[in-house]
Formats: sequence, structure tokens, C-alpha cells
Amino acid sequence: MQAIRTRSLGFVGRRGITTASEGVLKPRARTPPPPNEWEELMHSRSKQHEIVSYFSQLGSTQTRDNSFQPHHPLHRPPGPHEATISALMAAGAHLGHSHKLLRPAFMPYAYGTRSGVTIINLEETVPLLRRAANVLRAVARNGGSVVFLGTHESLRPAVIKAAQRIGHNAFHVASRWKPGTLTNSEQIFGSQITPGLQIVPDLVVLLNPADNLVAIRECAVKHVPTIGIIDSNIDPRLVTYPIPANDDSVRTAELISGLLSLAGKEGATAYLEQKEQSQQQGAA
Repeated sequence: MQAIRTRSLGFVGRRGITTASEGVLKPRARTPPPPNEWEELMHSRSKQHEIVSYFSQLGSTQTRDNSFQPHHPLHRPPGPHEATISALMAAGAHLGHSHKLLRPAFMPYAYGTRSGVTIINLEETVPLLRRAANVLRAVARNGGSVVFLGTHESLRPAVIKAAQRIGHNAFHVASRWKPGTLTNSEQIFGSQITPGLQIVPDLVVLLNPADNLVAIRECAVKHVPTIGIIDSNIDPRLVTYPIPANDDSVRTAELISGLLSLAGKEGATAYLEQKEQSQQQGAA
């Protein structure tokens, strides 16, 4: 009886229960450790990469880099020689106003009407846009000053970015145009500041000319050429170099201003290079 009792006795240790007769260690059942989140993330990424690499050989080759994105007209606009009808149409440049607001002088640039809306003929817009780019490039190449004017709050990034892209002799007006800025500069800026500044620019680019008729009138008085986005409800003869397009579309304004600014950047770069060459020749 004593031997039987000693076989059934045992003690409890830290790692389990050990019987006195057999001396066998029986460990407790442990819960599995929590999975490593980083390993799971890397595994899912590698699996996704394998799937993408396998199926990328099939179907379309379009990616985020070679396809159109809404921010491209502002930060990565096309060059002056890359202006296409498809890019303008993607930006909504072909949409005009109601056919009841169509100006007779705008008829050469109208393609037709659809659902009561005037459709702008982009085949006429592309050559006029390239002409405006050539004008801005020539002005910048000769060291002229350019002003980008867009008084809507949504046009502020476009005019600021365009002026910064050209850099030399490029300015922007993103707020209200003060009447008399060109025709009454002494009263606006003061008689002591005016002689040391070039108040009258060599070219003005208007992104919303319908809201800046005062600026257009002052440019006409001072014989300053103007470039403007002209919609179907505006007379194209208001500006010197009209660009028929939708002036209510922010993407259209960003596309056109970006394209023009790239042309101006080319002209400003050529001007600086020519100036450095002349200085080196003078020093020699």
C-alpha cells in the first residue's frame, strides 16, 4: 500500500507536473506567440509584387507615370511643341458657354453646339496657342517683362507657378487689378518710386480676361500686347493674341499657362546665355 501511494504522489514545478515514480516532465501547453506584423507586411508586399510582375506582361502598359493625372497641367505641363487636341480636350478646353451667349466674332472658332452648349473647335486653338507661345518666347529672349494675370482664387497657383517657372522678368497678379496701375502709376506707386521701376510690362497674359476689362483697357492705352483665353461669350478682338478655350476650367488655365511659361523659360534661358557671352567677350 505504501509503494502504491508513493507512485501516485508527485510535485508541481515551474515547468509542469513531475511524478515521483516515473520522473517524467510534462510541460504546460503554451499559447503561440503573436504573429510578426512586419513579416506579414513584407510577405503581402512580395506576393503583390509577384502578381503585378506576372500580369504586367499582359494587357495595357499604362502606369501612373505615363498616363494623365489631374496635377500634371500645373506641375508638369507639356512643352510648346507638345500641344495636342487630346490634351486640351482632356482638360475640358472644348466646352464653351450657352449657344445663346455666343458672340458673332467668335463664330470662326466654334465647332458647333451640343445640348445647348457651344463646342469650341480645338483645331483652331492649337495653332493659336503655339503662336502665343512663340510671342512669349520672343519677348523673353529679348529681355522683356511678362505679367501673368489671374484674379480668381482658383487661378492663383497657376499664375504663381508660371511666373516662378520663367524666373527672370516674370511677374504675377493673383488678386484684384488696381485701376490705374499702368495709366496712373505715379498716383498708385508714388512719384519717387516710379522713375526707378519699369511699371509698363512688355506682355500681359490674362487667364480670365472677362473679369479684367480694366486691365485690358489700360494695356491698350499703353500699347502693351496681350494674350488671353477667350471663351465663346467674349469678343476675341479684346486681346492681341486670343486663345479660344474654356476660361471657366481651372485645368485648362493651368495647361495653357504652364505651356506658355515653358516657352518663356526657353526665351529667358537664351537671353541669359546671350548676356553671359556678351560679358565674356567684353572682358576679353
